[in-house]
Amino acid sequence: MSRFLLLPLLLLSLLLAGCGESEPVALAAAEPIESGDSCHVCGMLINEHPGPKGEAFLDKQGSALKFCSTAELFAFLRQPENETRLSHAYVHDVAVAPWATPSNDAFILASEAWYVVGHDQRGSMGHTLASFKERHHAAAFAETHGGELLAYEDIDLDLLARLSRGELGGGDAMGGMKGHDDAHGSSGTH
Repeated sequence: MSRFLLLPLLLLSLLLAGCGESEPVALAAAEPIESGDSCHVCGMLINEHPGPKGEAFLDKQGSALKFCSTAELFAFLRQPENETRLSHAYVHDVAVAPWATPSNDAFILASEAWYVVGHDQRGSMGHTLASFKERHHAAAFAETHGGELLAYEDIDLDLLARLSRGELGGGDAMGGMKGHDDAHGSSGTH
């Protein structure tokens, strides 16, 4: 009798396993940053500032939340209430996008990117994270501009707080964009 119960249970488990399998939903593509788009965190007009930008999607097919810098993006992403809601995010690949005006066709998945912190380049809020698709491009940037190479998983709220206080080199704190065109060399604390 146990054999007769085993067969229906096996068939039922196979049917249930098949029910959970559906076509994977493709991730929404990065959206162009238009001239009037403002940052989801600070409200500044995104295109008025240099440096890599970011976009976050809270579901796979939703619309993008746009950010004026990678630092602002990560400040949003690393909040506990947002980490669990995130579907995916994009950042500019600095290796193929000019720092002053990153191109809409240079977005890459943030989770697959390499980052340099503590460098001498400024973004919209002062220091930002330089993002790269390829690790060797990030390493070359760090060689030229200073800073430390990090993976996506290495970026947390503590790191972002240290950046905002100017503790990781690269000049002023995140809020110090005013007067950024004077000397902002690396402080050598990276």
